Amino acid sequence: MNIGIRAHDIENRPLEELIEEISSKGLTSVQLALAKSLDYVNTGLGSLSPGFAHQVGQAFRKKEVQIAVLGCYFNMIHPDQTERKKGIERFKEHIRFARDFGCSIVATETGNVNAEISYTVENFNEKPFMEVVESVKELVLEAEKFGVIVGVEAGVNHPIYSPKTMKRLLDEVNSNNLQVILDPVNLLTAETYQQQEEIVQEAFDLFGDRIVILHAKDFVIENGTLKFAPVGQGLLNYDFVLKLIKAKKPMINILMEDTREPFIDGSIDFLKEKYQQA
Repeated sequence: MNIGIRAHDIENRPLEELIEEISSKGLTSVQLALAKSLDYVNTGLGSLSPGFAHQVGQAFRKKEVQIAVLGCYFNMIHPDQTERKKGIERFKEHIRFARDFGCSIVATETGNVNAEISYTVENFNEKPFMEVVESVKELVLEAEKFGVIVGVEAGVNHPIYSPKTMKRLLDEVNSNNLQVILDPVNLLTAETYQQQEEIVQEAFDLFGDRIVILHAKDFVIENGTLKFAPVGQGLLNYDFVLKLIKAKKPMINILMEDTREPFIDGSIDFLKEKYQQA
């Protein structure tokens, strides 16, 4: 089993101390968002270089921690075209230097018709979907040049909000340099969570072969609203999810998300137990 974590779910600290904390917990991989975990360094557009990427990557390799994903989440259909272009160019920069980090996947969600990411049914119209296709095609074209994977994550707050829309995106872009970050909780709402097994099964049926990362978090329902929770502290059926993962994607990077102290060690133990039983 290959368990990791979003690096910024660990309290920020100098790079070597951050990696030591991650390694000491037996975690083998991370999703690294440069601006969040290395906020004391300029990582903005135009700042990256092979030297910087190699130094960061080497620090992780010394502790045998894989940078499984470079997180570069942005609003790819931002209503302000200038902001949209900035986000696209920054993602492309991550693609160009991913190999120097020792990483093959750069990941994002698919944005929102509004500047701020929030739930709106306007995301589910044809126009936002086609704008996502246009942006993803531009990112994938860059990724194909550098042998890098664009990892796209679906979520109910985005135009790619369901297994069916993800499958349609994969078909529209039609490139193996586009793969899927699967976060089962992101596909659920307070109205649909009781159908979670059906939704997750649909995802595996439609594009199980294209899943390259599993995001692991949990959820609870409070006052009719779905809220994120640490892994093992909520209602996600991990017996079901990990049985599918173990059969279809052995040794895939399972990256914990929205799981912070004091829950990290308990969540690791929970995942190990569930995976062993799956």
